[in-house]
Amino acid sequence: MKRMGMIFRAKANKALDRAEDPRETLDYSYQKQLELLQKVRRGVADVATSRKRLELQLNQLQNQSAKLEEQGRKALALGREDLAREALTRRSALQQQVSDLETQHQTLQGEEEKLTLASQRLQAKVDAFRTKKETIKATYTAAQAQTRIGEAFSGISEEMGDVGLAIQRAEDKTAQLQARAGAIDELLASGALDDPTGMAKDDITAELDRLSGGSDVELELQRMKAELAGGSGTKQAIEGGAAGQNHAAQPQDTPRFDKH
Repeated sequence: MKRMGMIFRAKANKALDRAEDPRETLDYSYQKQLELLQKVRRGVADVATSRKRLELQLNQLQNQSAKLEEQGRKALALGREDLAREALTRRSALQQQVSDLETQHQTLQGEEEKLTLASQRLQAKVDAFRTKKETIKATYTAAQAQTRIGEAFSGISEEMGDVGLAIQRAEDKTAQLQARAGAIDELLASGALDDPTGMAKDDITAELDRLSGGSDVELELQRMKAELAGGSGTKQAIEGGAAGQNHAAQPQDTPRFDKH
């Protein structure tokens, strides 16, 4: 089972490696980085919103504190010390809330600054990755095109391999047909096969044609030698010899006797 599992994982890894396109992987990684950057920016916006809400609450509490202080002054001026004491007591409680909100405001402001700095750094990394990604994609595309061109020129690509096999099969069939046609012609010429059309020569005619062709060649060769030698007597001798040869080839006539 362990061996089968290892074989399965190896084949799956090879299939995935064959199906993987580095350009698509780079685009996917860049998309994930953009999503992360968007989340960081959203976090910065949320912290800034919380900080702004605290600032509004601080303004409200500070306004209430100022109002209670003014009420205490008026009550003390009118001789109502009890009202002045109540107003100052409420103002003291508001001051405690203001102090707590100011602490939270400072904390949120610090978090906002950190997230803003992180967002800027992440933005710089994303921009650098995008530039590198486009460079790698362009280099990979150029290398892929160069490889395909080289395979096409060398004939080792799959498409050119199929074309080469088709050409080889066509050449083999053509050579086979030519050999078959030549063999049939030789068999017809030798008389081993009969020509149903009657156009083929028999063996005797073929042999006579061969002998006559050889004689014509010999006569032509002797005539050319005579022309090169430049002697008219030699030319006549050659012609006479040729005539004698032709006369010897013909059958002998019956001798005629002179009446005298």
